[in-house]
Amino acid sequence: MTAAIVTVAARPLSTAVRHGDVVLADRLHLASGAREGRVHRLLAGALRAQGLTVHTGGAAVAGAEAPRGADAPLVEVAAPAQLPEADGDALLCLVRDDAGSAAVDRAEEALARVLGAWEAAKGDREVALAAPRSFCAGVDRAIEIVERALDRYGAPVYVRKQIVHNRHVVEDLARRGAVFVEELDEVPEGEPVVFSAHGVAPAVRDAAAGRGLRVIDATCPLVTKVHAEAKRFAGRGDTVVLIGHAGHEEVEGTLGEAPDRTVLVQDAAEAARLEVEDPEAVSFLMQTTLAMSEATEVAQALAGRFPSVKAPRSEDICYASTNRQRAVEEIAGRVDLLLVVGSPNSSNSVRLKELAERMGTPAQLVDDVSYVGLEQLRGARRIGLTAGASAPDTLVQEIVANLRALGPVTVTEHQVATENVTFQLPKELRSARKDRARKDLEKTVDSC
Repeated sequence: MTAAIVTVAARPLSTAVRHGDVVLADRLHLASGAREGRVHRLLAGALRAQGLTVHTGGAAVAGAEAPRGADAPLVEVAAPAQLPEADGDALLCLVRDDAGSAAVDRAEEALARVLGAWEAAKGDREVALAAPRSFCAGVDRAIEIVERALDRYGAPVYVRKQIVHNRHVVEDLARRGAVFVEELDEVPEGEPVVFSAHGVAPAVRDAAAGRGLRVIDATCPLVTKVHAEAKRFAGRGDTVVLIGHAGHEEVEGTLGEAPDRTVLVQDAAEAARLEVEDPEAVSFLMQTTLAMSEATEVAQALAGRFPSVKAPRSEDICYASTNRQRAVEEIAGRVDLLLVVGSPNSSNSVRLKELAERMGTPAQLVDDVSYVGLEQLRGARRIGLTAGASAPDTLVQEIVANLRALGPVTVTEHQVATENVTFQLPKELRSARKDRARKDLEKTVDSC
C-alpha cells in the first residue's frame, strides 16, 4: 500500500531532540487513545543522507497528557487534524521553535528535497529476486559457532576481526555478548577466541597458543582448502601465485602459509609482468570470493607468462560466490537497477555490483534499506535484488516491504541453483546447546 507522508511541526519533549531534528514517530498518543504508526526506513535513510538528524521509533503526543516511562514521547504536535489516517502513513515531525533558526531553515530545505524525491520515486514496480542469495554454508557455520560459544562459555566471547563481513551480523552478535577485536593482545589470557570465517595465518595461531587462548576456529572449510593447497605447492618448491585483493583478511591468511614462496597478483597486468625464480615451477591459487570472469582473465595471463603453470586440483572460487554471480547474470539484463545487499568490506558483495555494472546495469551496494537512494529509484520500475553471501535475507525482505510504501510491487524469484551444502561445527561446540539446555533444566529443578 502506497504510504502518504504527513509532516507537522513539533516541539521537543526530550533533551535528546533538538531544533532542526526530525522525528519519524511509530506511536501517537491522542486523547482518544494510542495509535500505532509505521516508520519507513527508506525515508529515514533519505533524510539522513541530506544531513538531517533523524530519530526513529519514538512516540509523539497530540491533544493528550504525555505518558511517562519507556513510552514517553519525544515530541508534541499541535494539530490533530493533520495526523495520519492510514496505518501505512508516516508521521514526520520537524522540531522547531516559534522564532525559527538557521538550523530549522536548513532542515526545512532538506526536508523539501527529500519529500520531492519521495514523490518522484512513487509508482508500480517489479522486483526480480536473485536466487541463491544471502548466507552461504560457511557464513551460517561461522555465525552458529559464535552463538554456540556464547552458549557454552557465556559472555564475553572474543572474536578476532569481523566473524563475517557484514555490519548487521556483527552488531547483532555484539549485542548478545561477542566482543570483536582487531588483534589477539586485546583478548585476556586464557579466554576463548573465535577466528573468523576468512581464516588466519599460522603466525596468528602460534600467537594464540603462546597466550594460552582457547581457540575456536570458524574458518570456512573452502578457505582451509586454499591454505592446504598453498602449503602443498610451496612444499614442492613452487612459486605460489595468489590471485586476490591486497588487504583482504582471507588473502592475508593465505599469504601467511608460505610467505617466502607466495606472491600476490591482483590483475592481468600484474600477472603479465611477474618475474619468478624458476618459470617452470609456478602454481596459482585464488581468493574464494573473486568474480569468475576477473579470476579467469588473470589465470589466462599467468598461463601466457608461464606456460607450465599449475592450477589447483579443484576450483578455488567458492560455490556460493559462483552461484550468486550466475543469479545476477540471470536478472541483470531484465532490470533498470540492481540493489546488492552487503557491507562495503564484503568482497563477494562488491563483485556482484561490479558484475552488473560490466553488463551495463546500474547497481548500488547497500548495507540495508536506509542506504537505498530515492534518486536511483526514480524511473526504475524494474528492480533487481540480491544479497552477498554474508548478508541476512531479512535485509532483502525489508527492502521489498519499503518499496511497497512507494506503490504496488510484484515480486518474482529467479533461481539458477539449489544449495544444500552444510559444514560440520568444531567438535567442542557440537553439543553446546544441548549442554546449555541441560544446565537450564538443572537450575529449574534446583529452584523447585
